[in-house]
Amino acid sequence: MKKQSKAERELEDLEVVFRALAHNARRHILVVLLARDGQMTAGEIVKRFSCAWPTTTRHLRQLEDAGLVWTKKEGREQIYILNQDRLSKVVGNWLQYFEKGE
Repeated sequence: MKKQSKAERELEDLEVVFRALAHNARRHILVVLLARDGQMTAGEIVKRFSCAWPTTTRHLRQLEDAGLVWTKKEGREQIYILNQDRLSKVVGNWLQYFEKGE
């Protein structure tokens, strides 16, 4: 197995995030989380969308796999928490590729 360079790992990381952001429902979930102080229960999120429970949880899982949300358990509730630092870091790193050098 070939060892990846730092640049290859960073590009792969960007790909995971941008793949998660590619679907409008996942972007909508992130916006809703941001508007709700960065956290909501799974049930609250599902109620906001016309998708079935399995579809919404699949979207949440992809966001979690990309590191854009994380979860914590409170009793029987699963709380989804927006990871703004991850989003800012990843998008900021990607945009820096396009900055003009001086």
